[in-house]
Amino acid sequence: MVRTLPYADMDKILSISKRRGFVFQSSEIYGGLGSTWDYGPLGVELKRHVKEAWWRSVVLDRDDMVGLDAAILMHPQVWVASGHVENFTDPLVECRSCNRRFRLDHLAEAAGMELDQADSAKSLEVLACPECGGELGDPRQFNLMFKTFMGPVEDTASEVHLRPETAQGIFVNFANVVNSTRKKLPFGIAQIGKAFRNEITPGNFTFRTREFEQMEIEYFVKPGTDEEWLQRWVQSRLGWYVEYGIRRENLRLRQHGSDELAHYAKDCYDIEYRFPWGWAELEGIASRTDYDLRQHAEHSGQDLTYFDEETKSRYFPYVVEPSGGLDRGVLAFWLDSYDEEPDGEAVRVVCRLHRKLAPVTVAVLPLSRNAKLVPAAQDVHARLRRHFTTQYDDAQGIGRRYRRQDEIGTPYCVTVDFDSLEDHQTFSARKAAGAPPAASPDALIHAAVLPLPTEPIITKHRVNAFFGTDLDMMLRAQGRDTLILMGHATSGVILSTVRYAADADYRLIVVEDGCADRDPQVHDLLMEKVFPRQATVATAQDVVRALNS
Repeated sequence: MVRTLPYADMDKILSISKRRGFVFQSSEIYGGLGSTWDYGPLGVELKRHVKEAWWRSVVLDRDDMVGLDAAILMHPQVWVASGHVENFTDPLVECRSCNRRFRLDHLAEAAGMELDQADSAKSLEVLACPECGGELGDPRQFNLMFKTFMGPVEDTASEVHLRPETAQGIFVNFANVVNSTRKKLPFGIAQIGKAFRNEITPGNFTFRTREFEQMEIEYFVKPGTDEEWLQRWVQSRLGWYVEYGIRRENLRLRQHGSDELAHYAKDCYDIEYRFPWGWAELEGIASRTDYDLRQHAEHSGQDLTYFDEETKSRYFPYVVEPSGGLDRGVLAFWLDSYDEEPDGEAVRVVCRLHRKLAPVTVAVLPLSRNAKLVPAAQDVHARLRRHFTTQYDDAQGIGRRYRRQDEIGTPYCVTVDFDSLEDHQTFSARKAAGAPPAASPDALIHAAVLPLPTEPIITKHRVNAFFGTDLDMMLRAQGRDTLILMGHATSGVILSTVRYAADADYRLIVVEDGCADRDPQVHDLLMEKVFPRQATVATAQDVVRALNS
């Protein structure tokens, strides 16, 4: 199905947000607290799945990455060394009439003018308060770090800050990670965690808040290779958003001008998303050079250089930093998935989230609350929930339940009906993903092995039979934990499927004379040395005999 909306209306997202349990206003029973939000039952699952997809992509699927979870509270000198105490400021102006406060650079941007960095007061000659039209006071620099105190005494000696970014926790642990993991350049350290910024003008729902989560990577490289790695990471991170469902036309790259680079940056690109209010940053990829490691080495007196065994020299690595806002990412995936379809005289909302991000992966729906159907559906649900994020729903008619799942982005619905009781089959309906591609004549099923009327057909998209298909969900729903594999080629389809199925804890039987490969020696090697580690290798005659016994 082709999407019909270029992007979602923010009011529609806000309506679904509370009604379906994605996001709630924080402290709502007390009137709420400005720009603070709580993720509800569906929102927390969507957010968790975005985290898992990011972590899988940048850590688990790579050999050059490790993870870290650093503390929110850090030694005060960390922020002196990093430059945050001196430089982490925004220009603040206050209306002389209504006393509202605004970021001067945001007012200038909204007015379509460039802020004079050397003399920001000049901008006030043509700007007025956007709320009441009053005169704006002189600008002053406002530090965005939240201040608190550690211990029972509130004095300067006990003063600490809530971290404004997660990056510094990585830099101060650089030597610890190198010494404990023996990683060689280039390598990276990834982290997901809370950060806090006392924003002057937060807003746009969860886009800009004072408490938020970051997904950050510090990738350490040999000086002189940083530009190459910067471009690699820009393309990699852009591709990740597209892979998980954001339309390419709603993303763009913007390189920072020299006058807007952060104090630590040599170069920087923003991945921007076309939000309903306009283009805005989703993730930044910056070349931080060796600024942070040098600063922390100088202020701490510790050696944070890297010993290069090839050149037998020590130096400070350069750093490329992909830094994304988790909350912004969640919002962008949600907005981009929103769609509407005609449903008679009404409109049906369909959320086309990627199946790995959807808050509910599988909904189990008995056709009705019949005394026989409900126990069967609950049994299916119990089997599926061990492997997927699931939801059981038997309230109201089946049509309304399908519409509810459409609205929250559920990719699969398993319907248990009276035919299911007869043939012990359950059928999944792929939601909001369009029709499968038409098969070529060479891919048609041979007449000798045509499926029975009750057998489902799985359309493969990759060599691995599980990748991008309903196979795992359908097997789990039917309680099947043993697979008999045969096919062509032994070194392709069979090998990749065995690896996946073994990791998913299936019991495997590979039919030795039911498989073939272009290279007979490769086939024999796999059957004799590789497959026996994860599967039972048997002949077709052995399998038939076992099935008939």
